[in-house]
Amino acid sequence: MKLRSQKALSLLRRSLTPNRPYHAQWLLTRRCNYRCRSCSIWSEKQGAEEISTDEVKRGLDVFRKLGVVEVVFSGGNPLLREDIDEILDYASRFFITTVYDNGSLAVEKIDALRNVDFVAISLDTLDKKKLDYIKGVPGAWEKAMDAIETLQREEISVVISPTISRLNQHEIVDFTRYFIKQGLPVLYCLYSYDYPTENRLFGIGKKIDEFELTDRGVLAKICDELIEMKREHPGVFITTKVLDALKQFSLNGQRTWKCEALRSFFIVDHLGRVAGCHLRQPVTSILELSDQWNSERFEDLRKEYSRCDRCTYLCYIVYSLHANIWGNLEIVRDQWKNMRLLRTKNRQVPSPVNDLSFRRS
Repeated sequence: MKLRSQKALSLLRRSLTPNRPYHAQWLLTRRCNYRCRSCSIWSEKQGAEEISTDEVKRGLDVFRKLGVVEVVFSGGNPLLREDIDEILDYASRFFITTVYDNGSLAVEKIDALRNVDFVAISLDTLDKKKLDYIKGVPGAWEKAMDAIETLQREEISVVISPTISRLNQHEIVDFTRYFIKQGLPVLYCLYSYDYPTENRLFGIGKKIDEFELTDRGVLAKICDELIEMKREHPGVFITTKVLDALKQFSLNGQRTWKCEALRSFFIVDHLGRVAGCHLRQPVTSILELSDQWNSERFEDLRKEYSRCDRCTYLCYIVYSLHANIWGNLEIVRDQWKNMRLLRTKNRQVPSPVNDLSFRRS
């Protein structure tokens, strides 16, 4: 992890401070250059307005004041912002910083990515035609693979981020094994979709039958195999605690967690509005967040959110299961192990078309 000593000490102090929001997601833009079939962002009408660079920086200062350790930038595609280099440079000084890309812009924006801790490339399959179908753009697979190769060659910390769905459920274990072999960690998402609600902050996922995981036994088996793989190799970028929880949920519908929105984590949109999660209505602005954080109103909202059992977005599950000091340290320990894997120098990702070690399930 690219930790200067001052940053490392600050992160350690914040990690060990109780009753803090350790994780924040910032959806910097609603603009996107892809047409992913399971995503509603690109298809919704939206204005061009976005929070300014200076306001983003001031918001990141609020994060520091609150004790945030990890910041994830997504969108839309955050690399479409003209000021993304300045935003990432500022964030990387103070936080474990992850930025998402669909693989189309990382090469073009490579200098902006040099200081971040993780560049997450969204890639669901090693099947070229299938990925282009999922992303809704011809050439998506080739661009993503080129981005991965280029980032790795430039020694920028790239991780592979598949969304587990019915379309790739039977290949996800081999997919993971393939990239771990190349010295690249795999950071998972789970296909989910927004439940009907009014006044939500942000729309993201829409229900698509061909993506929905209907055979819960398959997901349980995936969890078992990833747990076993995790024992043997670094690179499975999800904690055993989360995999166990997903397995139990997939088998019997039992949630072993309660939602910790607005306590362990929160989300900010492109206008600087803050909510517990994207399915909830905005509760304040980023510049007013620190004044509201310890209010009675926020405490009432936390109690309301803790009773929610409607969504299955994996990031919210992760942050809810790791919602205290020890959970936060477990995530950091996982990140450190995966950063050690990424330190393997001068290794390139061979084309899966020619790599005989990969077999589609």
